[in-house]
Amino acid sequence: MEEEKSVIMTTMDYIPGKRITKIFGTIWGVTVRSRGVGGNFMAGLRALKGGEIKEYTQMLSEARNIAMEHLRDSARQIGANAVISIRFDSSELGQVMSEIVAYGTAAIVEDVGGEVERVSLS
Repeated sequence: MEEEKSVIMTTMDYIPGKRITKIFGTIWGVTVRSRGVGGNFMAGLRALKGGEIKEYTQMLSEARNIAMEHLRDSARQIGANAVISIRFDSSELGQVMSEIVAYGTAAIVEDVGGEVERVSLS
């Protein structure tokens, strides 16, 4: 079984302790999501009273994670080991679907020496 290549993903324009040796250009990961009829109904009821609509918050959070997975997969497919300057965009399609796009610059980076501590937020 082939080992999955690690891809560094960052919103920064550089990666501390790394040097960019090759730029592939802009890549993206896209997902389009829709709540089911039941989810839309519950969200509609919550909208009547105001406040956070948790059904949509959860859907958009999941959609961003999926878009990031697609972005990482795109980087792997072209041989990149990093995606820098990651950004998100979103839009509504037909009032029932949400499109989330994660995009950034695919690159190859290598160590320049020294250790950089990475802290996981999850």
